[in-house]
Amino acid sequence: MLVTKILGRYISAAAFTLAASTALVSGPAQAESKGTVHLAYVEWSSEVASTNVMRVLLEKAGYDVKMTSLAAAAMWQSVATGDADALLAAWLPTTHQDYYEELGDQIDDLGPNLDGTKLGLVVPASSDLSSIEDLADADNAEKVNKEIIGIDPGAGLQRLAADAVEEYDLKVTLRDGTDATMTAALGNAIDNDEDIVVTAWTPHWKFARWDLKYLDDPKEVFGGAEQIHTIARKGLKEDMPEAYAILDRFEWTPDDMGEVMLMNEQGDGDPYENAKKWVESNPEKADAWLGK
Repeated sequence: MLVTKILGRYISAAAFTLAASTALVSGPAQAESKGTVHLAYVEWSSEVASTNVMRVLLEKAGYDVKMTSLAAAAMWQSVATGDADALLAAWLPTTHQDYYEELGDQIDDLGPNLDGTKLGLVVPASSDLSSIEDLADADNAEKVNKEIIGIDPGAGLQRLAADAVEEYDLKVTLRDGTDATMTAALGNAIDNDEDIVVTAWTPHWKFARWDLKYLDDPKEVFGGAEQIHTIARKGLKEDMPEAYAILDRFEWTPDDMGEVMLMNEQGDGDPYENAKKWVESNPEKADAWLGK
């Protein structure tokens, strides 16, 4: 299966990262910690936001928190094997479908922590392009330098973009990259009044920064709206029932997430500090997630 190949590519890197590169991040001084919760995440702006907010919540509840950034396949594998306790970055049912089909019986799906996501290809709102089909035309492909700027090759979104290139017989090449390189290319193109096509998902801070539009997807290669789920390792509910309950209760909106993502992008401190500020500014939501 595709996911097996992907997991094979990342498992050694994941093991190295978990063993040698993971930093322990502890909460405020406490009389006694209730234990350490290990959160795995992928370096997408949305997941950086949600994972840091969860870190703050768990620290408020008395836990130490360890955070490890991994590629998507390795992130799933780390929770399935119990090397990590949970992730808040499962895009279902489409983006991470392969991982779920392969590992679903080895993890606990706690359900959505965010509803109303979208995947696809995005261009500046001023672009003449309106549909993915437009990129099957050689002249239109030239306008975007015959390429789609993508993200990390382990991401389900990148797989779907590759499917779109094939399904629509596009005259462009899909480029691998990261969230950071994709948004940098997008910003540079907009600053220079140039056309560009990038892989995209909602929620993301770029939609607050720039005027963008999704290209129509008449063949529905990218599927419909998705949800972001929280996934826990087997046994966490028994080992740390309070932490499990906090993870289970956590559910916010695209607007909530957008506020934190924009704070991070605007440079108002690091993601952890911004998460603390946001949690302190939203005490009712925080208390509900903490079960108060």
